[in-house]
Amino acid sequence: MLSKRFFALPEADKLAIQMVNSPHFRGYNRAGLEHTRGKPDWREQIDIGPERQTARRDPHAPARSRLQGPNQWPERLPELRPVVLAYQEAVTQLAIKVLRAFAAALDQPEDVFEPIYTPEAHQLLKIIRYPGRSSVDRQGVGAHKDSGFVTILLQDDQAGLQVEVGDSWIDAPPIEGTFVVNVGEILELASNGYLKATPHRVLSPPEGGERTSIAFFLGARLDATVPVLDLPPDLAAQAGGLTQEPLNPLFHEVGRNYLKGRLRSHPDVAQRHHADLLDPAPPSCTSGAAPTEAAA
Repeated sequence: MLSKRFFALPEADKLAIQMVNSPHFRGYNRAGLEHTRGKPDWREQIDIGPERQTARRDPHAPARSRLQGPNQWPERLPELRPVVLAYQEAVTQLAIKVLRAFAAALDQPEDVFEPIYTPEAHQLLKIIRYPGRSSVDRQGVGAHKDSGFVTILLQDDQAGLQVEVGDSWIDAPPIEGTFVVNVGEILELASNGYLKATPHRVLSPPEGGERTSIAFFLGARLDATVPVLDLPPDLAAQAGGLTQEPLNPLFHEVGRNYLKGRLRSHPDVAQRHHADLLDPAPPSCTSGAAPTEAAA
């Protein structure tokens, strides 16, 4: 399996493509460098997006344009690039089919979302390894919601994924030959809360074990604005509005929503490449300041 071969590379080969070298938030991260709700996640991973040219750095361009650019690939594993890009294209088509099914369930035309994801959907693929740990803190990845339309997750046979239902967390155990599908924030925005973005987290495996997963996130174009759908009366009556979280405000401007999340999740990249987008921090504070609302 190529993902396991990637994680088995010498550390120097992985660090040669560290995400902190990419202003586009692409590349490899060691465990503890990505943060959820301000706490480090215990997972190593490589983030891969669509292969597009870097947008011209223009002081007058929207900050969201900084997310566009090339990926970083390991020189010692050249076969990773074609396989991952082919998988990304295949799973994009799967995610679009799922999205069309959600549109039909909302009594909308199946292509209702096409205007905001064509011709260039925002794609992100993460290949993730969760090392086992004996610590009391078992945060593989902390509780969060995904920002796109839907997430298509492929798990190995190691449990760890949990989904919040009401006031409880329930396991989403691996089932061979299946994907896990999470609703993202775009669908919550578009349905005025009839569909809720899925809160989820991953617990680290026990010491001596490991967990590998491949998460694909289908999103809208960076320059798009999420519309509020005109739901039929019976569905509209059940729409409870957006989930309001002070630490995670939802924006209908797609690029603003994405950039907000990346800046907060990757404080090292934010400080190196996008310090001008961060709120000024008091002298006693360390890196990881939240982005300003004008960031996108």
